[in-house]
Amino acid sequence: MPTLPKDSLLLYKQRAVRLVQTGDKKIEIKTADGESLSVRPKDVVILHPGPVSNLGLLPPAHGEVMDAWELLAGETVALAELAELAYGEFTPAGAWALWQMVDDGVYFSGEVDAVRVHTAEAVAEIQASRAAKAAEAAAWRAFLDRLQAGQHPLESEDRYMADVVAVALGQQSQSRTLAALDREVTPESAHDLLLRVNYWDAQVNPYPQRMGAVLHAPELALPELAEEDRRDLTHLVALAIDDEGSQDPDDAISWEAGRLWVHVADAAALIHPGSALDGEARARGANLYLPEGTTPMLPPAATPRLGLGLSEISPALSFGLDVTTAGEIENVEIVPSWVRVTRLTYAEAEAQLETSPLREVDAISRAFTARRQALGALDLNLPEVRVRVVDGQVSVRPYASLYSRNLVRDAMLLAGEGAARFAQANQIPVPFSTQERGPDLPMQAPSTLSGNFALRRLMRPGQLKGEPSLHAGLGMEQYTQKTSPLRRYSDLLAHQQIRAILSGQPLLDSQTLLSSQEVMQRMAEGAMGMSLTRQTERISNRHWTLVYLLQNPTWTGEAVVVENNGHRCLAVIPDLDLEGPLYGGSYELDQVVPVTVTGINLAQLQFNIHPR
Repeated sequence: MPTLPKDSLLLYKQRAVRLVQTGDKKIEIKTADGESLSVRPKDVVILHPGPVSNLGLLPPAHGEVMDAWELLAGETVALAELAELAYGEFTPAGAWALWQMVDDGVYFSGEVDAVRVHTAEAVAEIQASRAAKAAEAAAWRAFLDRLQAGQHPLESEDRYMADVVAVALGQQSQSRTLAALDREVTPESAHDLLLRVNYWDAQVNPYPQRMGAVLHAPELALPELAEEDRRDLTHLVALAIDDEGSQDPDDAISWEAGRLWVHVADAAALIHPGSALDGEARARGANLYLPEGTTPMLPPAATPRLGLGLSEISPALSFGLDVTTAGEIENVEIVPSWVRVTRLTYAEAEAQLETSPLREVDAISRAFTARRQALGALDLNLPEVRVRVVDGQVSVRPYASLYSRNLVRDAMLLAGEGAARFAQANQIPVPFSTQERGPDLPMQAPSTLSGNFALRRLMRPGQLKGEPSLHAGLGMEQYTQKTSPLRRYSDLLAHQQIRAILSGQPLLDSQTLLSSQEVMQRMAEGAMGMSLTRQTERISNRHWTLVYLLQNPTWTGEAVVVENNGHRCLAVIPDLDLEGPLYGGSYELDQVVPVTVTGINLAQLQFNIHPR
């Protein structure tokens, strides 16, 4: 670096400074506001050799800068040369004025000894870019002001809202908008903002997408039903009993001279192990039932083709069970069949309990229930509701407490036990449903609602195993789920295994018996999908139940106290299957309290229950 003259005009961190004193290793400089600094010579750039006595008294530079720019456009020159052309001489004031234009970067750029003079086209492009940035900054500020005022964003501001929506849906974890508003960057915070500014309304259910649920049906073709010998059971009265509005009937019951028949949709006849259809069903784990609609685990064409009672005659896999008067299974026969099915609602079935075949099934159901209870069966009696959304309106209706539900349940459990026995006898690996009995688990279910809630906490989670074991809750020594293969992968897997070895049935190349290890591996994969599905259903039902309350702000009802921890009571509203803290008094367990729900926070899924 050349020797720096005293009182020369220097550039230090883009500021004009004056050289006061030179030293061996450092120099002393003074800023325009009088601050003295000791810096290294290499940290400064000389703009003009001076002398400059006071930076604050630099006179304004007058000249023809624009003429010089036009004359030199496209060239590179030294700052001194540019100053002489622009001002007629090279002075400290002119050097500083031109350097500020170089630093600004519109007409000039570069270094002191190499100033690039921009062309008119380059200047126009820079000016347009800066104008666009200024307009964008103003638009961004106006957008934030609108949100802070709780106003709906403009249509042109959708691009700013995109990251908020993505966070609310769990698709990303960063949001410029939320950060600028000093909000937490969480799905709940994003959801709250979207509701506050009416960008979303309460009808938007973000939870399926947030949890990664698949919301479209499989787009796979179904094979044709293979030709095979099927037993003709169309002479039997076969009843598919389900809730009103059910769209996927996959089981039915019959009675034939002392034998209980449970007919199940023959999904494994079309969905073979290892096929693309099987892989898709395994990934999903189960049908996804949301209040706003159902997403099936199988292609939509599977239900009309295989659903029982949706055609005059339906293909089925029929489980014939010889059951003693004590509710014990003596013999199991499983056959592919043809059945003629009549569909009934539970309410319609309730009216036919005294007629065949429900009269006969009722007798063995009661005996079977007694046997399970002797083994400690604990049938929880908890509220259950059906939440539906039709044209934006939410309905929440409790399921009617009908005995016909118990009858159908017991028939399906008997078929599950029969399938487990058949699998054991024929060495067929299937997923067995089990549940350990905890040390504090009673042998008899409580009669009160609070007792049932307490019991639910004591019960250990069920498990799927490769070997049969006690299912404490059901009071069954061995059991496998197999009555819902259209809507649950574990049932489909059991069907595939049973169907693969049925005597006299042709085995397809893709339909072979899986080993126990293969079964459990596939079941583990299916269980992951089913767990996600069930979580999505539960949280979606809670969301829509709160929407129902928002749509019905004058709602009142009754709550039952199910926990009392001194200063905090937990209550459940049976008609809504909604539980939460109850405020406003001291209560006894199982006390029925007239209540209303207030303070609904949809984004947080929070609410308050208050006595009225």
